[in-house]
Amino acid sequence: MQITTMKQSIFRRLLRLLLIKIPLVFIALSVLWVLILKWVPVWVTPLMISRSIEYRNDDSFSTHKKWRSYEMISPELAKAVIASEDNLFAEHNGFDWKEMKKAVEEHKNKGKKLRGASTISQQTAKNVFLFPSRSFVRKGFEAYFTVLIEFLWSKERILEVYLNVAEMGKGIYGAEAAAQEIFGKSASELTRREASLIAACLPNPIQRQAGKPSAYVSKRAGQIRALIPKISYPGWINHE
Repeated sequence: MQITTMKQSIFRRLLRLLLIKIPLVFIALSVLWVLILKWVPVWVTPLMISRSIEYRNDDSFSTHKKWRSYEMISPELAKAVIASEDNLFAEHNGFDWKEMKKAVEEHKNKGKKLRGASTISQQTAKNVFLFPSRSFVRKGFEAYFTVLIEFLWSKERILEVYLNVAEMGKGIYGAEAAAQEIFGKSASELTRREASLIAACLPNPIQRQAGKPSAYVSKRAGQIRALIPKISYPGWINHE
């Protein structure tokens, strides 16, 4: 009887540890982490670490990353990535439910491959806080961190971080590194055409090259340039 009671006590403690204490510690630490990054530049991300490991035997690989405040990045790049990746960035709460529903319906009704419908907020959360993988557990954590940054950061901060950590070429992360490595200029000097070429490569920056665009990349960049004037942007996009 005493042994049974002890086992039940141990089980309850273990259950309390797994279901209450560990989740509470994780929530507290993750909120603190997100709060710190509200003001501190993101110098390294899990994706950068993963790529460095992936290309460890590639002598031509090196990491290029330079943090720049939003005011030092051309508004043309901000407009281009919004036009390309997330038209409703300034309006949604982190998730574009209409686009997600549309992607699912296209998959079900037309047999198309289920495409991603991630917002810039989701991509920022994924890039900054999570290692790359494809699983429902990871998507759950992505949603959790998306909610946190939407609640604790401003839209401008989310976009600033995204433009500084997004993979924009092999070993190239962020606007400043992309501008220097691809076009030989600073991020503040990027033109609409150059910004659109970078944005056109974002879905697959390892295979696509903004500096030597394929016919597809050039066409996609043209579509992005045509879409930019049709989108309504908040004043801060232009550093106002």
